[in-house]
Amino acid sequence: MDTTHGSAAPAPVARRPGTARGLLLSCHPGPSCAVTVLIAALAVSSGLSGGRCALVAAAVLAGQLSVGWCNDAFDARRDAEARRPGKPVAGGAVSRRTVWGAAFTALLLCVPLSLACGAAAGVAHLTGVAAAWAYNLRLKATVLSWLPYAIGFAALPCLVALSLPGGAPPAWWVVSAGALLGVGAHLGDVLPDIEDDLRAGVRGLPQCWGPVRTRLLLPVPLVAATALLVFGPPGGPGGPGVVALAAVALCGTAATVAGAAPRREGPWRQAALAGTVVVASADVALLLVRGAGIA
Repeated sequence: MDTTHGSAAPAPVARRPGTARGLLLSCHPGPSCAVTVLIAALAVSSGLSGGRCALVAAAVLAGQLSVGWCNDAFDARRDAEARRPGKPVAGGAVSRRTVWGAAFTALLLCVPLSLACGAAAGVAHLTGVAAAWAYNLRLKATVLSWLPYAIGFAALPCLVALSLPGGAPPAWWVVSAGALLGVGAHLGDVLPDIEDDLRAGVRGLPQCWGPVRTRLLLPVPLVAATALLVFGPPGGPGGPGVVALAAVALCGTAATVAGAAPRREGPWRQAALAGTVVVASADVALLLVRGAGIA
C-alpha cells in the first residue's frame, strides 16, 4: 500500500506486550522453570530440609533468570536481523537497558542466595552461572561453546550435594552425567538455529559441525549420560536401569535417523529434538531415583 497519499487510512499499530510481559518472555521462562524445578526435586529426593530446598531453588532460579536475560539482551541485534520469533527485546517490546538491568539484578541476588547454601555449594553454583554468562558474552561463537554448558550442568548437582549436612562433594558419576547432559542440551538448543547463526558469523562447535553432523552426534552425550546414571552407582545396575538405557539408545538412534532424512518440511525436522527431550527426561528420572545417593 502506498502510504504517501493523504486519503489513505493509517495502518493499525500492532499491540505489543508491556514491559513486565516482555521481561517475563525474555528470561527464557521454559528452560529457567524446568531447571529450577528439576534441581528442587533433586534437593527434595536428596533429603534436604524444606527451608534448604527453597533456598537452593531460589539460588538456581536467580541464576537462570540472570543467564536468560543476559542472553536476550546481548543477542538482541542478531535476533532482530534473523527475525527470530518470540524475542521481546529484538521486537522492541522491552528495552535492552531494562533487560540488562534485570540480568544484573538477578545476578546480584544469586550471589548471596548461593553462598547461603554453604561456601562450597555457593562457589560451585556461581562457577556454573559465570560459565553461562561467559557463553552468552563470548564462548558461544567459539569451538569451546560446549564447555560452559558442561560446567553449568555439572555445577547443579554439586550445589545440591554440597548443601547437604557435612557438605560432601557429589559422586563422580553424577558430575560426569551432568556435564554430558549439558553438552547434549547445547547441541539440541543450537540445532534449529545453526543456519541463521552461520549467516550471522557465529562459529560455535555445532555451527562448525553443521546441522547434519550435529543431529547425528546429538544422542551420543545423552546416551553416555544415561549409561553413567545406570552403571555408575555402586551395587551394579538394576533391571529398570538397563531397560531405560536400552530404550534411550533406541529412541536416540531412531530420532537421529528420522531427523537426518532428506525432508525439508513437516515434523521430521524436529524429530532429533523430540528424541533429545525424551532422552533427557529419562536421564532426569534416573537422577531423581538416585537422589539420596548422589553424594
